[in-house]
Amino acid sequence: MSTSSTPRDSAGRPIDDSGRPIDDRAYTADDRAYTAPVDRELAHSDALALENRRFRGVKFGSAFFGWLTAFGAAVLLTAVVGAIGAAIGVNTGTTVEEAADAAADNAETVGIVGIIAVAVVLFVAYLAGGYVAGRMARFSGALQGVAVWVWGIVIALLVAILSMILGAQWDILGNLDSFPRIPMADSATTTGIITAVVAAVITLGGAILGGMAGMKYHRRVDSVGLGDERVVRDR
Repeated sequence: MSTSSTPRDSAGRPIDDSGRPIDDRAYTADDRAYTAPVDRELAHSDALALENRRFRGVKFGSAFFGWLTAFGAAVLLTAVVGAIGAAIGVNTGTTVEEAADAAADNAETVGIVGIIAVAVVLFVAYLAGGYVAGRMARFSGALQGVAVWVWGIVIALLVAILSMILGAQWDILGNLDSFPRIPMADSATTTGIITAVVAAVITLGGAILGGMAGMKYHRRVDSVGLGDERVVRDR
């Protein structure tokens, strides 16, 4: 009577029909492949939360470049507005600086149109600056916008201190022909304070909105990269 025996290799280990050891043969992908169900929304949320914990917070480097953007945009837009005003005869000067000096001699000549124009310029400029900072930092967009605004305050204070110590030639912001400002008479203290507060609120609001807009771009990129078509709100 013949009996079948399990084939073995030269070392005496049992092998299968393909010649591989039975005990430690490698399973094919079809044998063991198993995909666990994945909650995409949960996976996306967890990944975003981990990145946020690691990289959130104010990035002063990004905020500085945001302020540079806001400053440049303000100078450019003010020059454009001044040129348009001169072309249609709104101001009395041939340049933006001359028009501002003429208005400063008599605060009552500052019209509501000019004030609105300067307010729009400041808002758009800091909106652009906040967007750059938020886009660079990726997280905490509102905080990046606040940091852009703080940079503007700090630099303005430093320039003011330098001009007081070293002379008016160091008043860099005031010496720029096209830097946006609402000209007021020196004696209009109350009006000047109100104007400064309004300008601060306008620039702060623009910077915060810009920072949030710059951050939202990365949320859209994350939603595609992590397999979720929805835009997820940053926490």
